[in-house]
Amino acid sequence: MALAKETTASVISKYGAKEGDTGNVKVQIALLTERTKQLTEHTKAFPKDASAKRALLKVVGQRRKMLRYYERTDLEGYRAFIKELGLRK
Repeated sequence: MALAKETTASVISKYGAKEGDTGNVKVQIALLTERTKQLTEHTKAFPKDASAKRALLKVVGQRRKMLRYYERTDLEGYRAFIKELGLRK
């Protein structure tokens, strides 16, 4: 279950510095957040799908690592970005 191309393109255009800027930390975190939302909905619909639960835990772990990196490198930007995405921290 990958993200739709339209979803990915909209996230990249919203958070990226330019078109195709997928290496930006903000873009990567936003993409992982969208993937987390998708997997959360899937897990609610299919509670016995163990592979989806595992994938959700892996994505959340990746996002947590990236958020820690972004917090270390740009604290003010991190706080604004967390508020914009609606994440708790």
